[in-house]
Amino acid sequence: MDKLKRVLSGQDEGSTDGGGILEASTLAWGTRMKGFIICFVLGTLLSILGTCLLWIPGFGLTVFAVLYSVGNISALASTMFLMGPLRQVKKMCAKERALATVIMLVCLVLTLCAAFWWKNKGLALLFCILQFLAFTWYGLSYIPFARDAVMKLFSLCI
Repeated sequence: MDKLKRVLSGQDEGSTDGGGILEASTLAWGTRMKGFIICFVLGTLLSILGTCLLWIPGFGLTVFAVLYSVGNISALASTMFLMGPLRQVKKMCAKERALATVIMLVCLVLTLCAAFWWKNKGLALLFCILQFLAFTWYGLSYIPFARDAVMKLFSLCI
């Protein structure tokens, strides 16, 4: 647990941004962990609930699009408890994540537009799928060599 604290706070070797998360906020480490867990679990549950409600005739796709998008926002916001909002935004805009971040956020907005204003269920579903793929690609960027492994796997399949 101490190693996790050091890595997330930027106190581990290799960190270039100086002050860590524990210095950047008035929240205690336990409170940060609770906030992270609550937001992440809530986001996951909303996404799963949205997927389950997808098949309700009439309004299922709209409910799915909203719950799935809010779930993704909640899951993304959960990491702000660990590293702080400013550091999270900096990491999201880093060179290796910027494209995935932009695609994810644009697809999130387009999902909601397709569900509410355009009333186009096919587009809403397409944007949810793109949102999922971009969020996955974004998440893989935090795991060393994960993107390379996925690219290699797909190149072997094709």
